[in-house]
Amino acid sequence: MPAPPTLLEPDLLAADPAGLADVGRLVTELTREAAGALRRRTGPLPALTPQELARLLDAQLPEGPLPRTGGGREAVLALARSYAAHTVDLADPHAAAHLQPPALSVAAAADVLASVFNASVDTWDSGPYAVEIERRVVRALAALAGYGPEGDGVLTPGGTASNLQALLIARDAALGARRDVRSAGLTGLAAEPVVYCSELAHFSVARACAVLGLGEDAVRLIPADGAHRMRTDELARALAGRRENEVPIAVVATAGTTDYGSVDPLPEIAALAARHGVRLHVDAAYGGGALFSDRMRPLLDGIEAADTVTIDLHKTAWQPAAASVLLARDGRDFAATTGLRVAYLNPDDDGAAGYDGLLGHSLATTRRADALKVAATFLALGQEGIGAMLDACHDLALHAAGTVTSHPRLELTAAPTLTTVVFRYLPRARGADADAVNGALRRRLLARGTALIGRTDAAGGVRLKLTLLNPQATKNDIDELIAAVVAAGSAVEEAA
Repeated sequence: MPAPPTLLEPDLLAADPAGLADVGRLVTELTREAAGALRRRTGPLPALTPQELARLLDAQLPEGPLPRTGGGREAVLALARSYAAHTVDLADPHAAAHLQPPALSVAAAADVLASVFNASVDTWDSGPYAVEIERRVVRALAALAGYGPEGDGVLTPGGTASNLQALLIARDAALGARRDVRSAGLTGLAAEPVVYCSELAHFSVARACAVLGLGEDAVRLIPADGAHRMRTDELARALAGRRENEVPIAVVATAGTTDYGSVDPLPEIAALAARHGVRLHVDAAYGGGALFSDRMRPLLDGIEAADTVTIDLHKTAWQPAAASVLLARDGRDFAATTGLRVAYLNPDDDGAAGYDGLLGHSLATTRRADALKVAATFLALGQEGIGAMLDACHDLALHAAGTVTSHPRLELTAAPTLTTVVFRYLPRARGADADAVNGALRRRLLARGTALIGRTDAAGGVRLKLTLLNPQATKNDIDELIAAVVAAGSAVEEAA
């Protein structure tokens, strides 16, 4: 009997029986090393400046990441130890900066399996089970959003990609058969394509317009109200008062703004878009998770009227990145824009026999089986389990807002809608530059690695932001996090 393969046997392929066993051993050793490094952590970030971390890596990798001769097992284990010791620890309850949650273990484990088999969903024979499971995942999400049986969807690398594809669909629908003009660029057109969105919409809307040849100046920003929601009276005025040569491509509503978590008034916006014959896209990259929660689902009333919807499952479904989905109320939208047929991938006769993959749904060709981790999570937790996680984070946000409101050195900027709390530290000294102090206290926390909080300038000055997406954090953890903010603010003032 030959000896069993050792870790990093060079000729083993992951999906072979022996290779799969080797993957199991390797993952076990890597995670053991990472767990040991994590036990020595004292916060969500390493207590290093960017310059110190760069020097540390240069010392650890004297030949860089591509040495002439490989170092085998020990080199890989050393990398795992160093990575776990110095990367962000999103499971730390004091990590609260971004829309970047800790991943569920069931999703991460399923993601390893997806990597082992390396299936692609562009063609049926490149990943038959992966193709079929994605079809079922997107149908389940389309039904959750209120779409009928004609609804469909596609997984994408992120909300930016989902929004881009949604506006591609909207552009083609609005400009009809003028493909020759579109391919040559739109700058010479007498007609001027325009897209309407809130002033608080994600920057990916403007980026998509640039990529699609419409230009960033195609975006018409609609003011937000005091609750940080798109003003429908201003949208109505913009739609009714548009110039004769302006061609409306879409209205983009936001369900969960990045800065505040606010949700635009979807029913009213949908009614206006329908009245003016304009497509409606809802960017629910953040807020789409409310669909899982009975408590928070009413925030998204009206989303079923949207032509397309973006939801990032790597935000409020706790998936490893990336796992975004673009849903369409009418699945024929995909065929109209990305429904390409290529003889060597999806020939017509294969399609007629049922052997079609998902090439015609996507802007990508090779695309990994990201639906596997999503399906594993859904099957393990169900809608109620995921909804309960979001409810727990919402409760933490409400608690944080109450703690901020009751503290004399803190000022709440906006009450939480989802899981985001925006506030600022109030300096003791009269005449102190509050923006400078708030920016400096955040960097002080970063340099010490003790807490990770966000910031925004959307309120007319520097504001601090807690994006609470750790359902295992406690109210005591939140109190400690806020106390650390106050202590850092005091230290910055004393050092001034």
